[in-house]
Amino acid sequence: MRKNTIDIITLGCSKNLVDSEKLMRQLEANGYKVTHDAEKPHGEIAVINTCGFIGDAKEESINMILEFCQAKEEGKLKKLYVMGCLSERYLNELKVEIPQVDKFYGKFNWNELLDDLGKVYHSEYAIERHLTTPKHYAYLKISEGCDRKCSYCAIPIITGRHVSRPMEEILDEVRLLVSEGVKEFQVIAQELTYYGVDIYKKQMLPELIDKMAKIPGVEWIRLHYAYPAKFPRDLFRVMRENDNVCKYMDIALQHISDNMLSRMRRHVTKEETYKLIDEFRREVPGIHLRTTLMVGHPGETEEDFEQLKEFVKIAKFDRMGAFAYSEEEGTYSAENYEDDVPQEVKQKRLDELMAIQQEISAELSHKKIGKTFKVIIDRKEGDYYVGRTEFDSPEVDPEVLIKYEGKKLYEGNFYNVVIEDADDFDLYGRVSE
Repeated sequence: MRKNTIDIITLGCSKNLVDSEKLMRQLEANGYKVTHDAEKPHGEIAVINTCGFIGDAKEESINMILEFCQAKEEGKLKKLYVMGCLSERYLNELKVEIPQVDKFYGKFNWNELLDDLGKVYHSEYAIERHLTTPKHYAYLKISEGCDRKCSYCAIPIITGRHVSRPMEEILDEVRLLVSEGVKEFQVIAQELTYYGVDIYKKQMLPELIDKMAKIPGVEWIRLHYAYPAKFPRDLFRVMRENDNVCKYMDIALQHISDNMLSRMRRHVTKEETYKLIDEFRREVPGIHLRTTLMVGHPGETEEDFEQLKEFVKIAKFDRMGAFAYSEEEGTYSAENYEDDVPQEVKQKRLDELMAIQQEISAELSHKKIGKTFKVIIDRKEGDYYVGRTEFDSPEVDPEVLIKYEGKKLYEGNFYNVVIEDADDFDLYGRVSE
């Protein structure tokens, strides 16, 4: 055990990662040495930031906690703390079930950990973080919570009502991160398009992004997790007029049949969804759309699924993820619907949908052969430099592989790259002379 060292382990989404980074900065301000997701944790204290969104994530979080409990029982760890979404949702149950944990915190009261360690919260570092990402990009969380009440989703139960951060605070954080070398910002929230409604009484995402884009040193801004109903159309203009706002939108659509959209409580129709996609492509030429779809929600018929398959074929999403419905206690679906689609049918539909998308992804990737793209370099891996275009978000999207041929490329720098080959997932290119 290394004295005065704390190991932070983050599970789940990038929004959790931001919380971990804020905690790390506070711990460092109090004199601790902090590691993040270390291959071999050696600190005398461990903090696990959990995810509680769906069944698999909950299981992963529980297994991680038990692994560290064992280390504590073997004398390899003095103190174990747990925070995040899982403990926000199941605080009382976890205290009883896993008493080896010294204390559980929720998603929003993690700064109490500092008190329990006999330390203080440094408010002067409120917008500072210890970045765990490569130094050229960062996640930027603009709000917490969600006011949407989709039938299947436990997020509002965990995070509560939507709370926007004040615009000036966000812009100050962007300026600070730019001064530290960050060039690329992944703007994240449970639901981006609702930003500002609670404090400014109207949707303010277009204005926020427009102001961010004007800050010197901001090279790329990428938007994640939008909602289709009442989408703020002025964002199209902002994306068109600012070269540093990536022509990329991550918008979870979930389904297309009116039957399913109604049962899912999505407040949007099939016709409106098709219209929104057409608007995106007309108003923002070259836009790449990423979406997430769900199969097997209670009441999904073969006809509903056929419409969903047709939708994927017609829309030709540049990026698409999908998952099978899993019942979450406390949600509208769990309390009002029977989980009536058998697991094997859910899996079959999921496999079928992803097979369709794989062909589309391969087709769209091959269309990029011969074209030149601005690429940011993330790392060197074996014989290749690995980078991304403006259409690729870290961790979730395809990458650009550039074979090392004697010329050194620098992490965090931009290069013009000619695409020479493609497979189902990645592009292969060379730096243009």
